Amino acid sequence: MRFSSFLIVVAVFACLAGFDFAQTSPANADTWQAPADAAAQPNPEKDNPAATRAGRKLFMRGCVTCHTEDGSGKDSNGHNLRSPQTQEQSDGALFWKITHGNQTNGMPPFDSLSETDRWDIVRFLRTFKDSDEN
Repeated sequence: MRFSSFLIVVAVFACLAGFDFAQTSPANADTWQAPADAAAQPNPEKDNPAATRAGRKLFMRGCVTCHTEDGSGKDSNGHNLRSPQTQEQSDGALFWKITHGNQTNGMPPFDSLSETDRWDIVRFLRTFKDSDEN
């Protein structure tokens, strides 16, 4: 009980002090951006063909429900992973988004996966090409 009271006091103080909680997490999917240092990270699995197969298995297990099998997200509320907006992002940015998720748009963090697994998913995401943009 005392610890929860402490947290409430800290939160109230932070709000009164002008702390902007929105800056610590993205406001919406359109402005959901990885920090520059994370976006600059190269994919260590980039030249590993086996990573694509491994990433596909992981995607089918944890991502397909929202993003659909072809990555279009058309059959659910999932974001279209085939879109130019997604495909133009760096591997590091996609890795960061997979790792941290986005509370605003409902994507959970997948930080419990190993780093290699998350990089493998990024490698698989690169197989999506969107010719019709929707």
